[in-house]
Amino acid sequence: MKLIIQIPCYNEEETLHVALNDLPKQIEGIDEIETLIINDGSKDKTVEVAKKLGVNYIVNFKRNKGLAYGFMAGIDACLHLGADIIVNTDADNQYNGADIPKLIQPILDGKADEVIGERPIDQTEHFSKKKKMFQHLGSWVVRKASKTDIPDAPSGFRAFSREAALRINVTNNYTYTLETIIQAGRNRIAIASVPIRTNGELRESRLFKSMGAYMKRSAGVIMRSYMMYRPLAFFGAIAAVFLIAGAAIGIRFLILGGTGHIQSLILAAVLLMMGAQTFIMGLQADLIAANRKLLEDIQYRVRKQDADSGKATADLEINKDA
Repeated sequence: MKLIIQIPCYNEEETLHVALNDLPKQIEGIDEIETLIINDGSKDKTVEVAKKLGVNYIVNFKRNKGLAYGFMAGIDACLHLGADIIVNTDADNQYNGADIPKLIQPILDGKADEVIGERPIDQTEHFSKKKKMFQHLGSWVVRKASKTDIPDAPSGFRAFSREAALRINVTNNYTYTLETIIQAGRNRIAIASVPIRTNGELRESRLFKSMGAYMKRSAGVIMRSYMMYRPLAFFGAIAAVFLIAGAAIGIRFLILGGTGHIQSLILAAVLLMMGAQTFIMGLQADLIAANRKLLEDIQYRVRKQDADSGKATADLEINKDA
């Protein structure tokens, strides 16, 4: 059983050694533990530090491509390298590396294919009250959208079985955390959560400039993902609002006898037409979603064949001194 721990990095020369030294060297049930970093166009000595510290593999980007793209590149590289389990963690050592055995245990036990570490958000001192509130709110929205019970949706401390990793398909350019949960719920992937510990803050988050910007981008990701994976429910809810409002105004027009209330009749007709058109849009989007599911199945088969062939990606560098 081979475990590869991947770490997305962008200018992490000051903190990478802390995160790497915190990783376990042996885990019961795991025969091999290897490390891989995704160098997302770093301008400092992140790569040199990684090589000196014995990182096994490095995925190099010449320029910054973003967290979601880097995450997917790491997943693809880990699959080509024969990983049975993939763990994703952060280079700023936010997550406690000693909790990796706990994180992967549901996969080893055959109870889950994707496991997300649940941070003690309310007990984390460097989280502001506003951030804690938004973390809980965002996780609640993702739970409703994905029909899962994951308590900490934004957590980046995750473990994937090979099967789950082959089915991951992130389409947004911002973050993988929210979309992968909604996707897992939609595809009925066995997903679980385990409580984990966090470490003190070594640097400020680089994912967003302000809490407002984070909420705006996250809301966009959730809405887009929900529209992609549950389009009929999304458009159906909007259509229901128009239809109910139009029907209510139409009934009011009939009760009043219709005399002198022609504006109500026009408004009712417009709302009913908007509701019908929105529902038709939902049906069309649902058909597109069905076609997307077929394409994802084809992608899964091609990806599996490609990964099983062991052909390395063009950006992958093997550290021979590791």
